[in-house]
Amino acid sequence: MTSTNDFIAEIIRAANRVERLGDTEKRRLLQRAVVTISKLRERSGIPSSNTNHDAVFALQAIEVTVERREAGEIKQALLMAADVIRTLHIVLDSGTQITTKVPQVPQ
Repeated sequence: MTSTNDFIAEIIRAANRVERLGDTEKRRLLQRAVVTISKLRERSGIPSSNTNHDAVFALQAIEVTVERREAGEIKQALLMAADVIRTLHIVLDSGTQITTKVPQVPQ
């Protein structure tokens, strides 16, 4: 099992017992997920959208307010993180490379 798969399993286990986690552990997992997603995106060529509809932005918003969040919100965020990481890992394993082009502005 790869370290990415190990981390996905760790996130899912944490989501399933979120009510037993302390705020520090929740925050740490969300921070690690953000870093992992960013690195996987970079490796696969997927740019961040830097909008509030971006998974990284959503996870960071939850991470900074983790102490005010309900257990269900944290669980949902952790499962979303696991899904995004799993999907990006599959993309990388498939050998797919994504390239983006900046649109040309007509002059």
